[in-house]
Amino acid sequence: MGPLSRRAVLEAVTLSVACTALPQASASSGSASRASTPPPTEVLRELPDARLYGSGRLRRYFFHVYDARLWTQPGFDIARFSQQPLALELQYGRELLGALIAERSLEEMRRGAEITPAQQRAWLTAMQHCFPDVAEGDRMTGVQLPGAAARFFVNGAFVGEVRDAEFTRLFFGIWLAPSTSEPELRAALLAGARGGS
Repeated sequence: MGPLSRRAVLEAVTLSVACTALPQASASSGSASRASTPPPTEVLRELPDARLYGSGRLRRYFFHVYDARLWTQPGFDIARFSQQPLALELQYGRELLGALIAERSLEEMRRGAEITPAQQRAWLTAMQHCFPDVAEGDRMTGVQLPGAAARFFVNGAFVGEVRDAEFTRLFFGIWLAPSTSEPELRAALLAGARGGS
């Protein structure tokens, strides 16, 4: 398969994965598994006291899109998620195009607030810079510095940051805000709220 046809197939799969069907999310199995799961190196560097709060899997049709893990510090309060440091780690279960991940992220961010055309252009450009094409097993981690920036890592390596408080709030709100399009995945990520973090 040549590069053009491979890209066309990846675009079609990314769009179908990003835009259709219902998620199937599963929570981590209790506080014992959360306590025994070590944070990735990039999370420990950014949030030294981080621990796993919850995890879930996003599926589309028969496709495993990614596994998501929410890393927080002691005393995390979901009602104030945008005001607290946290990290969201996505481990991909299939190939996806970075440009389309960025476009889908912007679409989801619009659920949380009105975004001006200038913001849309700037944020899309920033995400396209930070989000590469991913393959099965690749990890993308976003770290929230509340009121300041979102920092991004791919397979542990720093790839960039967006220094915009509103971007940061809306980006992590894709998964954590009540307005999320994936309430089952949100519930899985917030399993720590039931276990007493």
